[in-house]
Amino acid sequence: MIQRIQTLYLLCASLFSGGLIFVFSLWIEKSTKIIFAQDLINETSLLIKTIFFSYLLSALLSVVAIFLFKNRQLQFVIGRINMLINFYLLGVLIYVSLTISGEAQVSEKGIGMFIPIIVIVLLALANKAIKKDEDLVKSVDRLR
Repeated sequence: MIQRIQTLYLLCASLFSGGLIFVFSLWIEKSTKIIFAQDLINETSLLIKTIFFSYLLSALLSVVAIFLFKNRQLQFVIGRINMLINFYLLGVLIYVSLTISGEAQVSEKGIGMFIPIIVIVLLALANKAIKKDEDLVKSVDRLR
């Protein structure tokens, strides 16, 4: 049953989290240096280093959830955990963009900072479809 709509939502979420972070920048420094998520691995702050790994973990969890189609309850729980990771990622991105020494380094926010919002919406739609499937299976079991 891999052809369900939640599979499409989860696949899009994994592509956004794992693929578009290499295409869209997070921010542009005043020295016109474009910062992508993978550039943050070399930073000294542990909080900033977690941004790239959170993106990858979110993409990995979305792919894992796709292949858990036989266990809808676990698929639903992994979707919720993935949403929490994206809320954490969104919070860290907002915190970093607002606290870098008075806009001295970050001068322009990139579209990459909005990826967690899109992924959260896709995961919520996937979880809604998973819940709908689970309710359908439970209603069919009641009729037996």
